[in-house]
Amino acid sequence: MASEQPSASARPSPRPPGRATLLLINGPNLNLLGTREPAKYGTGTLAQLEALIQQRCTSHNLALVSFQSNHEGAILDFLHTYNGNPNIKGLIINAGAYTHTSVSIRDALLGINIPFIEVHITNVHKREKFRQHSYLSDVAEAVICGLGIHGYLAAVDYFAAKVNGPPQTAAT
Repeated sequence: MASEQPSASARPSPRPPGRATLLLINGPNLNLLGTREPAKYGTGTLAQLEALIQQRCTSHNLALVSFQSNHEGAILDFLHTYNGNPNIKGLIINAGAYTHTSVSIRDALLGINIPFIEVHITNVHKREKFRQHSYLSDVAEAVICGLGIHGYLAAVDYFAAKVNGPPQTAAT
């Protein structure tokens, strides 16, 4: 019997102590980015997406902890790990299909009291009826869908503005 091994992105990455940090959670099947329905989800891989988000966080002087799992319990355990951590300033979550089914992820998000943005690569409101209901949206700080990977970057920019203040413009 084969044992399950978490992917590299399913393990929390180290973060500098005391630094403002964002959490990134990608749920089931998002490990297949780049090969799963590329017409809908694009050709970029999860690793490429995480690297892009990491670059954006770095540009805002934020640390990032990325996590992906196909297992609901693993997502819950990850969320519980950061309960009460004052360095965590926000969470970006694409819960995949769990968006439409998981009361336990909703409860965990409420329980850890970290502001979060729900992100979806596709516009879930233009898809199948069962994808148009979210257990997370009404408790999320915001919902971004249909912008492809740009939705993740918009979420980073939002949290960066909350942490660092609005972007400064050059005086003329």
